[in-house]
Amino acid sequence: MIRTAIPAATLAMLASPAAAAEVRIEAQNPVVELTVSEVVQSAPDVAQIGAGVTTRAATAQEAVRQNAQEMDRLVTRMKALGIKPKDIQTSNFSLNPQYRYDRTNEQQVFTGYQVSNQVSVKLRELKRAGEVLDAFAGAGATNIFGPNFMLEDDSEVKATARGTAFKRGRMMAEEYARMAGYSGVRLLEVSETFQSYGRPQPLMAMRVAADAAEAATPIELGEVGTGVTISVKYEMQ
Repeated sequence: MIRTAIPAATLAMLASPAAAAEVRIEAQNPVVELTVSEVVQSAPDVAQIGAGVTTRAATAQEAVRQNAQEMDRLVTRMKALGIKPKDIQTSNFSLNPQYRYDRTNEQQVFTGYQVSNQVSVKLRELKRAGEVLDAFAGAGATNIFGPNFMLEDDSEVKATARGTAFKRGRMMAEEYARMAGYSGVRLLEVSETFQSYGRPQPLMAMRVAADAAEAATPIELGEVGTGVTISVKYEMQ
């Protein structure tokens, strides 16, 4: 019989999960660090719109009840416009007591409760944005945010921005190397972050015109930008 003794420290290492090790690449020559950003502009294909209802009542129960009725009418209208249930999501619900300041007695006086319910809607038919916003206001929405235009899938434009930024970074590093008397560079490290450069619209207080034939609220789609910022580190060679 052959017995092998394993030190206790070794056993502890085997029992514990493997820890990620930081890899360090040693550089013998000067190193250049660069941060490069690239933005790709493209036409949006979806828009995010926030719509909600705010109600006030003497009791919390009544404020919630009124809000539920108003919100049900708003969501029903959304679905009637062809917006699918999967594209309607509650984004905020709040119930808060309300006060007013009594200057005579110099104190806060309770006045009731306020309930706010907000949903986030993904609109896919962008040409109908103005019509949809008007319909939300007509259905009783007291708060409307947006539209915020974006790309539903931005992986392709991100790849384009990434490739352009990386090429620019290497060209810049090579330029620095030549100025310093070196003939080339060696990549040591690269990292990236993403940005979205949409054009969010401010809160819009909207009213529906009495004339049903009036044109819908004009909405310009414009373009959205998808940006990639990379940080690269090169050793001069």
